[in-house]
Amino acid sequence: APEGAGGAVRVHRPAEARAHVRARGSDVQAGDLALEAGTVLGPPQIGLLAAIGRGTVRVRPRPRVVVISTGSELVQPGEELGEGQIYDSNSFALAAAARDAGAIAYRVGAVTDDAETLRATIEDQLIRADLLVTTGGVSVGAYDVVKEALTADGQVDFRKLAMQPGKPQGFGTIGPEHIPLLALPGNPVSSYVSFELFVRPAIRALMGLDDLHRPRVRAVLAADKALTSPSGRRQFLRGTYDAESGTVTPVGGAGSHLIAALAHANALLVVPEEATSVEPGDELDVVLLG
Repeated sequence: APEGAGGAVRVHRPAEARAHVRARGSDVQAGDLALEAGTVLGPPQIGLLAAIGRGTVRVRPRPRVVVISTGSELVQPGEELGEGQIYDSNSFALAAAARDAGAIAYRVGAVTDDAETLRATIEDQLIRADLLVTTGGVSVGAYDVVKEALTADGQVDFRKLAMQPGKPQGFGTIGPEHIPLLALPGNPVSSYVSFELFVRPAIRALMGLDDLHRPRVRAVLAADKALTSPSGRRQFLRGTYDAESGTVTPVGGAGSHLIAALAHANALLVVPEEATSVEPGDELDVVLLG
């Protein structure tokens, strides 16, 4: 009956014992491990923490990654291209890759080929960086400013790795707080492959995750002809992986400038150092790119 009308409520069915009553501890009991250390906190996990009365928990913040591209020839997209200039694609791709890995990314586009300017730019960025990534200027040319700017204090080591693309690499720490720095090559494909292999695991480690690397699978090469690879170098070719058939098909060529091929790929084909060719139908390792 309406409230205040003085009526009565007649119940025709008895309420069974404990009907519509939640048992205490039926969700999480005292002494249970609610969430393991290293768990990424999404909406359900935050809801669970609130439900068990935890006002605060200790977490690792997202690492702040500063991406700096170098090269006097670089122009920002949207601006006019002059003679001998190209658009800066690396800083955009690597900043997006850092976000994809779970970081907060800051993009610093196209620092000119001058060691002092680069050094000053890096010093300015140290205040907001947990990890610094540079791209370009690490080979053995006249304008390898990253090398010039960073070898002076001796904390960054430059090497030639037995891989293709991505042979020239630099790694070390910078500044009074020893912020980790990874210096990647300047070719667009080289820089992205290097990011996936070296920078992404570093970001994931800073986040406290155990799962550092992209998943790898074995796949059968589906191609019209054999793939060739230089002896003594581990080659990473772009391809499309089909989980249903367990095959991988190469996309584009091996050139380190072929961004279009990379944009249409979802995997990297790994040709080992000792292999100089892979025949159609052969099995090889494949790195899945999300």
